[in-house]
Amino acid sequence: MLVLASASPARRRLLQQAAIPHRVQVSGVDEGAITAADPSELVRLLARAKAQAVVESLEPDAGQAVLGCDSLLVFAGEVFGKPADPQEAIRRWQRMAGGWGELHTGHCLVQSPWPGVGTRLSQPGAIQLETVTTRVQFAALTASEIEAYVATGEPLQCAGGFALEGIGGQVVERIEGCFSNVIGLSLPLLRRWLAA
Repeated sequence: MLVLASASPARRRLLQQAAIPHRVQVSGVDEGAITAADPSELVRLLARAKAQAVVESLEPDAGQAVLGCDSLLVFAGEVFGKPADPQEAIRRWQRMAGGWGELHTGHCLVQSPWPGVGTRLSQPGAIQLETVTTRVQFAALTASEIEAYVATGEPLQCAGGFALEGIGGQVVERIEGCFSNVIGLSLPLLRRWLAA
């Protein structure tokens, strides 16, 4: 059984749609306490911290695996997580409209049985860790279109301020790379990991 160490409804929906049996256990990790200069490394560290927190709360169970994920959008060298409020979302969209960004999602999979307490995630081969990056081109939106999209509330719930699987699907022009990665996790990567 896969344990998803994430509160993200989008990640849960992806696993449901892919018919991957799972349950959710939120990690409780303080994301603000984890830092890295490189966004690709930061999402890996966050994914690992979430997976490790859940692993440490579980008893080893054959066939169990814990998946931690975290996503960030990088646009013109700036890292965008979830907007703090509608005004920040509008400012971001004024910058992003018509441009390209990179959506980075860190993935960490820990499969049971895991090593003993205290060394759980430090032994070679104990974890699989990878960042998947997808390029996203945003539509050249007018000011009124930006305000209307932000007024839906959707941009405030998502890394980068858009949800590809929701209304935000209308404001994305093109994707280069893994589609499901933009929603919250790379299903092709997870399939390869679970198959191995």
